[in-house]
Amino acid sequence: MSVPLRQQIRVGAYIVKQRVRGRKRYPLVLMLEPLFRCNLACPGCGKIDYPQPILNRRLSVRECIDAAEECGAPVVSIPGGEPLIHKEIDQVVHELTKRRFFVYLCTNALLLRKKLHLFQPNPYLTFSVHLDGLKDEHDQAVAQEGVFETAVTAIKEAREKGFRVTVNTTLFDNATAGRVADFLDYVNELGVEGVTISPGYAYERAPDQEHFLNRAQTKQLFRDIFKRGKGRKWEFAQSSLFLDFLAGNQDYRCTPWSNPTRNIFGWQRPCYLLNEGYAGSFDELMGETQWSAYGTGNYEKCANCMVHCGYEGTAVEDAVRNPLKALWVRLRGVRTTGPMVPEIPLDNQRRAEYPFEEIVTEFTPSNDIDRTSTRQTRPDTTVQDGPDARRAG
Repeated sequence: MSVPLRQQIRVGAYIVKQRVRGRKRYPLVLMLEPLFRCNLACPGCGKIDYPQPILNRRLSVRECIDAAEECGAPVVSIPGGEPLIHKEIDQVVHELTKRRFFVYLCTNALLLRKKLHLFQPNPYLTFSVHLDGLKDEHDQAVAQEGVFETAVTAIKEAREKGFRVTVNTTLFDNATAGRVADFLDYVNELGVEGVTISPGYAYERAPDQEHFLNRAQTKQLFRDIFKRGKGRKWEFAQSSLFLDFLAGNQDYRCTPWSNPTRNIFGWQRPCYLLNEGYAGSFDELMGETQWSAYGTGNYEKCANCMVHCGYEGTAVEDAVRNPLKALWVRLRGVRTTGPMVPEIPLDNQRRAEYPFEEIVTEFTPSNDIDRTSTRQTRPDTTVQDGPDARRAG
């Protein structure tokens, strides 16, 4: 695991403190989503599917800081949309790192070189660059030629200037173990600190609904990947037990409260992946959300989910509770043979609900409803990475 020791100690101490206080549910990572707008239109993503008045909204710097302090999690992940579109994103990052939150700014890197001068290398700041494989796989995943090369160039420049950089990778059912292994070798050569890897979540609003992995496919794919990783020095920015879970060796349940989401609507229920309503405060989110109504085996939309924002928190807590178990997996590697843990039964899961249209209506000003559709016109994603790069912030 390539997470810096300073961060490991801070997160570990934080977890111990929560357990001593007797807190059953507590956050580990705040998913701070300051905007939904993006300069790409990935077919497997359902995050940008909003009318223009909503896509034009932003969280202010003050709202971002208040969210981090209200939540109290030691780590803040800033996804989107594309956060570098936000005109004040440098101020958001500066204020968070000044308060010693570990910030992961998630970006497709199209604007990274242009915006890099706004930031200073800082042990509390990491650029998490989205790469879904080698050139052919990644450019297909984002539906735009040239994005892979732009992102790699930006990674190299950021590393040369002393920034912490990781890679965030999502896998779909067209991934093969051999190509993923080649990709992990390539990323290792780039000198990034590590890779966050996870199966894609089946967003209901994603244009492409045919290439999401189910849980059985996920487990076999990751076993095949890790089998090829024996003897290779791949670095992952994730816990060893979460990787073991992906390979079907850990019987975990989702802990969505470990990665709460704050976006332009408020505190999203129940997690970053599911938009089922909003709470007005963090305390309301934690105290009034019906957590037992969600998760694999409980809710139809969660049936195939094995994503890190739901299960990494479970794995981290398990590692703190059972450090020798985590160390054993770390030292021996992920098990790639033998029986897998039994799958979670889906017999009693409740049927999916679809509140998207109601949420859009609630948060769209009444005078704009008739002038907008609930499906965004997907943007022109021509790759630009210089002074004339598209400005949408």
